[in-house]
Amino acid sequence: MNEVNQAMPLVLDVGKQKKKRISQLKRGEGALRAKIDAAVREAQARLGQSKEVVPVVVLYRKKDKRRAKGLSMFAPW
Repeated sequence: MNEVNQAMPLVLDVGKQKKKRISQLKRGEGALRAKIDAAVREAQARLGQSKEVVPVVVLYRKKDKRRAKGLSMFAPW
């Protein structure tokens, strides 16, 4: 069989982080950078040295749901 060289996504959830740690990550420093580097090294070891692993970091903030203004007195309790 022919082996298909397809990149597998590496998803690393670092959870809720402080603004300071995110700023350090943007500069390429800090604990989050070390955590990402460790995950990339682990993935590289599993895939073998012939494969290249390129990290893609996505930061997001989940917004709280807002209540509609003026309708709070009609909300079910």
